Amino acid sequence: MNPSSPPRKQQIPVIVLAGFLGSGKTTLLNHLLRNRAGNRIGVIVNDFGSIEIDAMTVSGQVGSTVSLGNGCLCCAVDVSELDTFLETLTRPAARLDVIVIEASGLAEPQELVRMLLASDNPHIVYGGLVEVVDAAEFDATRMRHPEIDRHLAVADLVVLNKTDRVGSEEQARIRDVIAAIGGAAAGGSAAAVICAAYGRIDPELLFDPALRPDGEEKARQLTFEDLLLAERAEEEDAGHEHHLHAAYESVSFTSGVPVNPRRLMEFLDSRPQGLYRIKGFVDFGAGDRGNKYVLHAVGRFLRFDPRPWARDEPRLTQLVLIGSGIDPEQLHKELADCRETTAPAPDTTQDAAHERSMWGVLRYVQRPDGDA
Repeated sequence: MNPSSPPRKQQIPVIVLAGFLGSGKTTLLNHLLRNRAGNRIGVIVNDFGSIEIDAMTVSGQVGSTVSLGNGCLCCAVDVSELDTFLETLTRPAARLDVIVIEASGLAEPQELVRMLLASDNPHIVYGGLVEVVDAAEFDATRMRHPEIDRHLAVADLVVLNKTDRVGSEEQARIRDVIAAIGGAAAGGSAAAVICAAYGRIDPELLFDPALRPDGEEKARQLTFEDLLLAERAEEEDAGHEHHLHAAYESVSFTSGVPVNPRRLMEFLDSRPQGLYRIKGFVDFGAGDRGNKYVLHAVGRFLRFDPRPWARDEPRLTQLVLIGSGIDPEQLHKELADCRETTAPAPDTTQDAAHERSMWGVLRYVQRPDGDA
């Protein structure tokens, strides 16, 4: 831990989007591109011809890149070139905020996850494996593709799509099956499950809204494509009474009292089923006076990123937890129990005991490698 080390640049989350033919995976991807919350999204596919992206009206060969408009890009790559294209897409000139890998034809989803976790690219961070499932054809898909159980076992988020075609009892049965598959594989922890129709999920489940200090998204002149996409989105959303946000719950936690690192790690090690994302930053008090710790958790993945406190910045812990079927009050109570019972004096320095208490946290800090 080096309190004087400079803060790293914002890493780009890379999301793996998987699902068998007919699940609605491409529909979900198009929904994200239309409702991107100001983000510039890079899409990686195996073959332009294998996926129908609304904004893409050109074709290309493997190894090429096309613009989707509004700063979004689409690449067609071979799996052996994945690292090379990730390097290209994460260059400052690309100015992307999120990267989505459409897994069809590239590799098994778990193999793509392994490649991302093992990547030496300091500009990316794992953004989760999202498996899209057709609720109306769930049993038939498992018969045709038994390997779907393997995909569900390693997924961080399962989108149970086309739920408008099945009743509530059938939805509950499928959720139980998915929970049993994930729980058996992960030792009791299964993926969060979100119900959807027409691939519509809240993009904030997967990534945060873009914050552009220069206001360029607002200042940019609307194009004809913008108007067409907006009109199409309005038409598709007409008649849907529930809001997308209603499909999941979020918990906000703020504390002016430092958090005990050991207690927080116990909480993170026993995250309940259905809790998909945790984001925010943590004040560990005397554990590290010089830094706040940015927390990024998605599914079973966990990362801490120490960053120096700004001068006169309030020493607060601020976290947001997102999931489906979670108990917000219980989660808030468990986080409150992670606080130090007695707040140390502001001038308390880190001693050996405080340093040891941080060991669990530091296991999840990515070490700088000169390019970070």
